Amino acid sequence: MFTVDKKKVILTDCDGVLLDWFVAFEEWMSIRGYNSIAGFDGVYNVNEIFGVPKGVTKPLVKEFNNSAWMLDLSPLGGAIKYVKKLHEEYGYVFHCITSLSDDPKAAKLRMMNLENVFGKGIFTKVECLPCGADKDASLEMYRESECFWIEDKKENADLGIELGLDSILIAHDHNYSYNGQAKRCQDWKEIYNYIIGE
Repeated sequence: MFTVDKKKVILTDCDGVLLDWFVAFEEWMSIRGYNSIAGFDGVYNVNEIFGVPKGVTKPLVKEFNNSAWMLDLSPLGGAIKYVKKLHEEYGYVFHCITSLSDDPKAAKLRMMNLENVFGKGIFTKVECLPCGADKDASLEMYRESECFWIEDKKENADLGIELGLDSILIAHDHNYSYNGQAKRCQDWKEIYNYIIGE
Protein backbone atom coordinates (compact mmCIF):
# COMPACT_ATOMS: atom_id res chain seq x y z
CA MET A 1 0.00 0.00 0.00
CA PHE A 2 1.15 3.52 -0.82
CA THR A 3 1.41 5.58 2.36
CA VAL A 4 -0.21 8.94 1.79
CA ASP A 5 -1.60 11.68 3.97
CA LYS A 6 -5.24 11.97 2.91
CA LYS A 7 -5.23 15.55 4.15
CA LYS A 8 -2.77 16.51 1.44
CA VAL A 9 -3.59 14.41 -1.67
CA ILE A 10 -6.65 14.41 -3.92
CA LEU A 11 -6.85 11.71 -6.60
CA THR A 12 -8.56 12.65 -9.84
CA ASP A 13 -9.45 11.33 -13.22
CA CYS A 14 -8.78 13.90 -15.95
CA ASP A 15 -11.20 13.77 -18.89
CA GLY A 16 -14.69 14.78 -17.84
CA VAL A 17 -13.38 15.81 -14.41
CA LEU A 18 -10.64 18.40 -14.97
CA LEU A 19 -10.60 18.82 -18.75
CA ASP A 20 -13.41 18.80 -21.31
CA TRP A 21 -12.22 15.94 -23.52
CA PHE A 22 -15.51 15.43 -25.32
CA VAL A 23 -15.92 18.96 -26.72
CA ALA A 24 -12.47 18.76 -28.31
CA PHE A 25 -13.06 15.21 -29.55
CA GLU A 26 -16.37 16.21 -31.13
CA GLU A 27 -14.64 19.03 -33.02
CA TRP A 28 -11.79 16.70 -34.07
CA MET A 29 -14.30 14.11 -35.30
CA SER A 30 -16.27 16.69 -37.30
CA ILE A 31 -13.09 17.62 -39.18
CA ARG A 32 -12.92 13.95 -40.22
CA GLY A 33 -16.54 13.86 -41.37
CA TYR A 34 -18.12 12.29 -38.26
CA ASN A 35 -20.94 14.19 -36.59
CA SER A 36 -22.62 13.38 -33.30
CA ILE A 37 -26.25 12.36 -33.54
CA ALA A 38 -29.11 14.05 -31.73
CA GLY A 39 -30.42 12.66 -28.48
CA PHE A 40 -27.25 11.16 -27.03
CA ASP A 41 -27.75 12.62 -23.54
CA GLY A 42 -26.94 9.98 -20.97
CA VAL A 43 -24.76 7.99 -23.38
CA TYR A 44 -21.14 7.27 -22.44
CA ASN A 45 -19.87 5.23 -25.42
CA VAL A 46 -18.61 7.39 -28.28
CA ASN A 47 -19.62 4.85 -30.94
CA GLU A 48 -23.27 5.37 -29.91
CA ILE A 49 -22.84 9.15 -29.80
CA PHE A 50 -21.56 9.19 -33.38
CA GLY A 51 -23.77 6.35 -34.59
CA VAL A 52 -20.92 4.18 -35.86
CA PRO A 53 -19.62 0.71 -34.90
CA LYS A 54 -17.22 0.43 -31.96
CA GLY A 55 -14.53 -0.85 -34.31
CA VAL A 56 -14.60 2.53 -36.05
CA THR A 57 -14.37 4.81 -33.02
CA LYS A 58 -11.83 2.87 -30.94
CA PRO A 59 -8.83 3.57 -33.23
CA LEU A 60 -10.04 7.16 -33.70
CA VAL A 61 -10.10 7.73 -29.92
CA LYS A 62 -6.56 6.33 -29.69
CA GLU A 63 -5.39 8.57 -32.52
CA PHE A 64 -7.00 11.60 -30.89
CA ASN A 65 -5.49 10.79 -27.49
CA ASN A 66 -2.03 10.61 -29.03
CA SER A 67 -2.42 13.84 -30.99
CA ALA A 68 -1.30 17.41 -30.38
CA TRP A 69 -4.87 18.19 -29.31
CA MET A 70 -3.92 16.87 -25.86
CA LEU A 71 -1.94 20.05 -25.31
CA ASP A 72 -4.99 22.27 -25.60
CA LEU A 73 -8.05 20.77 -23.88
CA SER A 74 -10.20 23.32 -22.05
CA PRO A 75 -10.97 23.05 -18.34
CA LEU A 76 -14.32 21.84 -17.11
CA GLY A 77 -16.44 24.64 -15.71
CA GLY A 78 -15.30 25.79 -12.28
CA ALA A 79 -12.32 23.43 -12.19
CA ILE A 80 -9.63 26.11 -12.29
CA LYS A 81 -11.10 28.19 -9.47
CA TYR A 82 -11.74 25.34 -7.05
CA VAL A 83 -8.65 23.23 -7.80
CA LYS A 84 -6.51 26.32 -7.14
CA LYS A 85 -8.43 27.15 -3.97
CA LEU A 86 -7.93 23.61 -2.64
CA HIS A 87 -4.22 23.85 -3.40
CA GLU A 88 -3.53 27.42 -2.31
CA GLU A 89 -5.86 27.68 0.70
CA TYR A 90 -5.76 24.11 2.03
CA GLY A 91 -2.42 22.75 0.80
CA TYR A 92 -3.80 19.91 -1.32
CA VAL A 93 -1.82 18.46 -4.21
CA PHE A 94 -3.38 16.35 -6.93
CA HIS A 95 -2.49 12.94 -8.32
CA CYS A 96 -4.13 12.40 -11.70
CA ILE A 97 -4.86 8.86 -12.94
CA THR A 98 -5.94 8.95 -16.56
CA SER A 99 -6.64 6.19 -19.12
CA LEU A 100 -5.35 8.33 -21.97
CA SER A 101 -2.47 6.52 -23.63
CA ASP A 102 0.69 4.61 -22.77
CA ASP A 103 2.67 6.75 -25.22
CA PRO A 104 5.13 8.78 -23.09
CA LYS A 105 4.79 11.77 -25.44
CA ALA A 106 1.02 11.82 -24.86
CA ALA A 107 1.69 11.77 -21.12
CA LYS A 108 3.99 14.77 -21.51
CA LEU A 109 1.30 16.67 -23.41
CA ARG A 110 -1.23 15.82 -20.70
CA MET A 111 1.02 17.21 -17.97
CA MET A 112 1.76 20.31 -20.03
CA ASN A 113 -1.97 20.86 -20.61
CA LEU A 114 -2.71 20.53 -16.88
CA GLU A 115 0.12 22.89 -15.94
CA ASN A 116 -0.91 25.42 -18.60
CA VAL A 117 -4.49 25.39 -17.31
CA PHE A 118 -4.03 25.05 -13.54
CA GLY A 119 -0.44 26.13 -12.93
CA LYS A 120 2.72 24.30 -11.87
CA GLY A 121 3.07 22.45 -8.60
CA ILE A 122 -0.59 21.50 -8.24
CA PHE A 123 -0.34 18.15 -10.04
CA THR A 124 2.57 16.35 -8.44
CA LYS A 125 1.82 13.04 -10.18
CA VAL A 126 0.16 12.24 -13.50
CA GLU A 127 -0.17 8.55 -14.30
CA CYS A 128 -1.14 7.81 -17.90
CA LEU A 129 -2.58 4.35 -18.52
CA PRO A 130 -3.34 2.81 -21.93
CA CYS A 131 -6.45 4.16 -23.65
CA GLY A 132 -9.53 2.80 -21.87
CA ALA A 133 -7.51 0.81 -19.31
CA ASP A 134 -8.90 -0.17 -15.92
CA LYS A 135 -7.62 1.76 -12.90
CA ASP A 136 -7.63 -1.09 -10.38
CA ALA A 137 -3.85 -1.43 -10.03
CA SER A 138 -3.30 2.33 -9.87
CA LEU A 139 -5.91 2.87 -7.17
CA GLU A 140 -4.73 -0.19 -5.24
CA MET A 141 -1.66 1.86 -4.32
CA TYR A 142 -3.96 4.11 -2.28
CA ARG A 143 -6.06 1.36 -0.65
CA GLU A 144 -7.58 2.38 2.71
CA SER A 145 -5.94 5.82 2.50
CA GLU A 146 -9.37 7.50 2.49
CA CYS A 147 -8.08 9.91 -0.15
CA PHE A 148 -10.69 11.82 -2.09
CA TRP A 149 -11.09 10.22 -5.54
CA ILE A 150 -12.91 12.27 -8.20
CA GLU A 151 -14.28 10.46 -11.26
CA ASP A 152 -17.04 10.74 -13.86
CA LYS A 153 -17.35 7.01 -14.61
CA LYS A 154 -19.67 5.14 -12.24
CA GLU A 155 -17.62 1.94 -12.22
CA ASN A 156 -14.43 3.77 -11.24
CA ALA A 157 -16.21 5.67 -8.47
CA ASP A 158 -17.49 2.36 -7.09
CA LEU A 159 -13.99 0.87 -7.37
CA GLY A 160 -12.76 3.70 -5.16
CA ILE A 161 -15.39 2.86 -2.55
CA GLU A 162 -14.31 -0.80 -2.60
CA LEU A 163 -10.70 0.26 -1.98
CA GLY A 164 -11.49 2.53 0.95
CA LEU A 165 -11.32 5.86 -0.87
CA ASP A 166 -13.71 8.77 -0.46
CA SER A 167 -15.20 8.63 -3.95
CA ILE A 168 -16.81 11.65 -5.58
CA LEU A 169 -18.72 11.27 -8.85
CA ILE A 170 -18.90 14.50 -10.82
CA ALA A 171 -22.31 14.82 -12.44
CA HIS A 172 -22.77 14.21 -16.16
CA ASP A 173 -25.74 13.03 -18.18
CA HIS A 174 -24.14 9.60 -18.53
CA ASN A 175 -24.10 9.03 -14.75
CA TYR A 176 -27.42 10.64 -13.81
CA SER A 177 -28.94 7.32 -12.68
CA TYR A 178 -26.11 6.52 -10.26
CA ASN A 179 -27.34 5.20 -6.90
CA GLY A 180 -24.12 3.84 -5.40
CA GLN A 181 -22.21 4.94 -2.31
CA ALA A 182 -20.01 7.59 -3.93
CA LYS A 183 -20.95 11.21 -3.33
CA ARG A 184 -22.37 12.62 -6.59
CA CYS A 185 -21.58 16.33 -6.92
CA GLN A 186 -23.11 18.62 -9.53
CA ASP A 187 -20.00 20.71 -10.14
CA TRP A 188 -16.61 21.74 -8.78
CA LYS A 189 -18.15 24.19 -6.32
CA GLU A 190 -20.06 21.32 -4.70
CA ILE A 191 -16.92 19.14 -4.79
CA TYR A 192 -14.96 21.90 -3.06
CA ASN A 193 -17.60 22.32 -0.35
CA TYR A 194 -17.72 18.56 0.24
CA ILE A 195 -13.94 18.30 0.57
CA ILE A 196 -13.59 21.19 2.99
CA GLY A 197 -16.61 20.00 4.97
CA GLU A 198 -19.11 22.77 4.29
